[in-house]
Amino acid sequence: MARAAVAPPVSPDAPPPLRSAAGDAPSDDDGPRTGGPLRVARSELRRQMRERRRLRLGVLVAVSVLLLGAVPAFFAIRTLSRDPVFGSLDELAVPTWAAQDPVDNVSGSRWCIQDCRLRERSASSERAPEETAPEYERALAAAGWQRWRIDRCPEQPAPGAYTCWRRDELTLDLWVRPPTCVPPPADGRPAVPPSPLPSPAAAGECTGSLVSLKVRNAIDDDRTRPQPSTDPSLTGEDPFPTFTDDPLDDLTPAPSPS
Repeated sequence: MARAAVAPPVSPDAPPPLRSAAGDAPSDDDGPRTGGPLRVARSELRRQMRERRRLRLGVLVAVSVLLLGAVPAFFAIRTLSRDPVFGSLDELAVPTWAAQDPVDNVSGSRWCIQDCRLRERSASSERAPEETAPEYERALAAAGWQRWRIDRCPEQPAPGAYTCWRRDELTLDLWVRPPTCVPPPADGRPAVPPSPLPSPAAAGECTGSLVSLKVRNAIDDDRTRPQPSTDPSLTGEDPFPTFTDDPLDDLTPAPSPS
């Protein structure tokens, strides 16, 4: 029969037994002796990590808002600074030789404040008007412009090929004409061109043609409005009738006193 182990008696003056290595590990709360410094340190670390996460999230949101706002703002500014009519003229499928050195000019307001906007483009062509004008007319028809046949196109006689077009709320005048040639100077000095845009062709190089495109808003084009008629039946009575009988013709002048 096995005998049970009996623990040796402990003397009151003996020191407390030593704890194992596992028992020596510190805990989250080491009691009121130290006030829990480890717990405080871990709480501070967690707080700092939360602050960093909030900062990163705030930076990410700010960058996203900036990008989402900057891209539309960029396109809006580009749209406002660049007239879309000139963009449509750039897209005309004309040969390169027919659209040399284009120069654009803008006047008036896009929203028709006081004056509506007038867009003008001047370019030069390397070939004659007989070859250049059909290229522009085909390109305009392909871009959706329709030929506008009116009496005041042009309003005054003009050399070359002058045609008028309409599309949506716009009207367009196309004028293709021979270039302005500068005669050779008589005294040997260089001739001064009369106008810088477009520059006239020099003597001996008077070839090609000049192209002008004028685009206006239809509401600002007088040719879209009803034209006055010279039909006598629509003019009414003459407000200043002509008297055919002189009311003083039958009066006899009195003799002058002697």
